[in-house]
Amino acid sequence: MSSYPLNPNLKPFWNWRLDKASKLVYDYFRVRTLYGGRSSSKTHEYASAGVKIASEHKTRFLCVRRFQNKIKESVYTVVKNKIDHLGLSGFDVQASSIYHNNGSEFVFYGIERNIDEIKSFEGADILWIEEAHNLTSDQWDILEPTIRKEGSEIWISFNPKYTNDFIYQNFVIHPPEGSIVRLINYDENGYISNTMMKVINDLKSKDYDKYLHVYKGQPLSDEEQVIIKRSFIEAALDFHLETDLELGGKNTVGYDVADSGDDLNATVSANGSIAIKCDEWKGGEDELRKSAKRVKLTASKNDARIIYDSIGVGAGTGSTLKDLSYYDYAPFNAGGKIVKPNRKYEGIKQKEYFSNLKAQAWWLVADRLRNTYDYRVNGNKNYKADELISISSDIKGLESLISELATPYKDFDKAGRVKVESKEDLKKRGIKSPNKADAFIMALSISLVRQSKVTELNIIGF
Repeated sequence: MSSYPLNPNLKPFWNWRLDKASKLVYDYFRVRTLYGGRSSSKTHEYASAGVKIASEHKTRFLCVRRFQNKIKESVYTVVKNKIDHLGLSGFDVQASSIYHNNGSEFVFYGIERNIDEIKSFEGADILWIEEAHNLTSDQWDILEPTIRKEGSEIWISFNPKYTNDFIYQNFVIHPPEGSIVRLINYDENGYISNTMMKVINDLKSKDYDKYLHVYKGQPLSDEEQVIIKRSFIEAALDFHLETDLELGGKNTVGYDVADSGDDLNATVSANGSIAIKCDEWKGGEDELRKSAKRVKLTASKNDARIIYDSIGVGAGTGSTLKDLSYYDYAPFNAGGKIVKPNRKYEGIKQKEYFSNLKAQAWWLVADRLRNTYDYRVNGNKNYKADELISISSDIKGLESLISELATPYKDFDKAGRVKVESKEDLKKRGIKSPNKADAFIMALSISLVRQSKVTELNIIGF
């Protein structure tokens, strides 16, 4: 395998090994996704793997991209170059396809112009979707059933464009079962040239935000429309490890209760101003008690207050927790009354600024994340600990949490008060319910709850 130029950082992504016949084999995944910034080796990795596999095992590769008017716009050239670079024999490189004498083949199509040919393509072992950020849900619905052979795989490679793109939402944030997903950037590419490094460092010094998008694989968001900018969230990562401020405090668990259907339960645990843990799981309306037990176990470990979504199916969570002998909880009624309604926010009474409690909570958390950005990036240290937020990078599913927080748009009710984009409107944009984000907001909104009795907690004004 020494002649096979795998990126050593991606060995766990494949788990390459030799079989009894000394042929290269690797772990099976139905969907294999490599994403990240430019110059990160994604395309070269798949091309190298593809030609090596094709040279040793009869394999049919269907290589597609959304837009392809000419063969040179496909991965044809990079596949051809890998054959030459590796010195592999037995290949017949033709004008628009590549064959091997063992029966392997590579064919290349543009989805937009060749959808009928792709639909009728038989016996594909591996579908490789290059520049997949352009893929639509309708196109995926056509492609995925085409790859139906037993043991077939789908390889996806792309540079993220927008957080709301179909491919990013459904293969990075919410990957299908049987997937492996890996972020890879230039700083893990041992083959990058010195010339390219100079180009990258030059952009980094001149336009840091553009550098993060182009070379670090950070997707763009609709910054003017979203409530929380992604850059503010990024600035909060591990902030507690770099400040002398004491950000710890009361432990809380925000609990977003799943509705029926495909919705998921989610919890975010926080220690004061530090988000430290995230959990998400499937549990229907008939499993509310089971889910409540799970949340109780999470909270019990840190003597935490549970703040739960009390709308709809979550309405009975408090009584369930009480039945389970757990009393430190508070209902969060997203549509409920504003806390301290006559206090001014940006010069306007809060009851006239915010549509409901959910909007108030989202905006106040957004402010604290903005403060953290100002503190960490701009060096403005005129903030108290409870005006800031830190997010542990150890959180499971961190990228999903970040994306969910940076997704909802600002909206307005009929009275002109701000509110959070509804789940129905998110669905129209092809985005699933931001369960983890809602749990995060609740966990970091302890200032909006108070303890009224030893065994009972209520939202102020609820």
